Amino acid sequence: MLFAKHLREGIRRGRIRCTVRVWLSPRVKVGGRYRMDDGHVVVDSITPIDIEDVTYDLARSSGFESVDDMMRIARHGRGENLYLIRFHYLAPGAWDTPAPGRAKAAVPRRRR
Repeated sequence: MLFAKHLREGIRRGRIRCTVRVWLSPRVKVGGRYRMDDGHVVVDSITPIDIEDVTYDLARSSGFESVDDMMRIARHGRGENLYLIRFHYLAPGAWDTPAPGRAKAAVPRRRR
């Protein structure tokens, strides 16, 4: 999933955690991770929405000044279906960190 350069800093800082896309069908999957600069964006949810669901508040929380600005970017390709995608950003190296409470892999013993 690609983001305009002016949005990337807000995504890295966690201020932007959603986007709207117009696609024929979803181009990302829930749980999928997608490279952005040095880190990754991980998709938390994909929800089909109607154009009436696109509000000024949604545009602002997606990093845009207006609904028109957001929709101009969202309509960059073919498609008629509108999707709200929620995500979070993982800093470089964060993906490799074990989840809390998970057991570490056993270290194989050397044979004698």
